[in-house]
Amino acid sequence: MIQRVFFLGLGLLIMALTSGCATTSQKKLAQENETLRLQVQNLEKTIEQKDAEIDSLRRSLSQTTEEKYNLYRQERLSQSYKKPTIKQIQIALKNAGFDPGPIDGTMGKKTRSAIREFQRQNGLVVDGKVGKKTWAVLSAYLKE
Repeated sequence: MIQRVFFLGLGLLIMALTSGCATTSQKKLAQENETLRLQVQNLEKTIEQKDAEIDSLRRSLSQTTEEKYNLYRQERLSQSYKKPTIKQIQIALKNAGFDPGPIDGTMGKKTRSAIREFQRQNGLVVDGKVGKKTWAVLSAYLKE
């Protein structure tokens, strides 16, 4: 009988300890799960903030790149057209096969006529003036 009481008591003690441990373990697991859930929420918020920062930086970079490109384009356009002297125009016309008359640096009738004929044959606006577009085509003959 003493053995029976002993084993019964031992069994009750084991059950009590086991059920207490299970409850304690479940509480601990619940707390750990809650802690992990809060950490995940914080990480998700951080990711959203970083994504917003990245988008902002991309927009800023795009705008800066566009501004630099526009400045570069303006600079190239302003450098690409330097108003030619009349003598340069006459030399280029002569090299291109259009008679500007004497190469004297004077804008006379023959030079204007040669300019108009050059413009006509090169599909340019025929106005007798050497502007950016005309000079862009005519200047290639200056180098010959």
